[in-house]
Amino acid sequence: MSISLTHKEVAERARDETSTPRPYWNPYVAGIGLGLTLVLTYYLMGEGLGASGAFTRFVAAAEQTVAPRYVAKDPYWSGYLSGEPVLKAWLVFEVLGALVGGVIAALTAGRFKVMSEHGTKVSARQRAVLAFAGGLLVGVATRFARGCTSGQALTGGSVLAVGSWAFMFAVFAGGYAAAWFVRRQWQ
Repeated sequence: MSISLTHKEVAERARDETSTPRPYWNPYVAGIGLGLTLVLTYYLMGEGLGASGAFTRFVAAAEQTVAPRYVAKDPYWSGYLSGEPVLKAWLVFEVLGALVGGVIAALTAGRFKVMSEHGTKVSARQRAVLAFAGGLLVGVATRFARGCTSGQALTGGSVLAVGSWAFMFAVFAGGYAAAWFVRRQWQ
């Protein structure tokens, strides 16, 4: 017995199948995959993972465009511009690849959706302002810590750098301490 479907029925079934997002990966499998990715980046690229360095390179390049004399005198900013061009840096390609890969993964898993996740006591606007402020704070803190969580925890932690381990313990302690203050907004 054969069942024949109209084009409309086929489209509705396809939409129903793609509108239900696939479950997230098992965290242990994802962790193993991340560890293998780190090993491969060391082997293939000679460097570990990170993200904040790419953004710092973009800021340094923009600052050099606006104030080249200042950048030439400042050892911090000129250090980012003395080597390879900004767009040829490994971290820039890594971050762009992570962005493209994340979009592809979200689309194929049926999880791509523009939305604001927030608690019932926080508006979407408040959430956006707090997320921006938190991102700005983390961005400044990564420069003081000399790397972001991916660079410090994954790359630094994998080579047993004491500073990276101290950084991660501080991140977890700070996260747990801050959670107490915002717990009511998420109830």
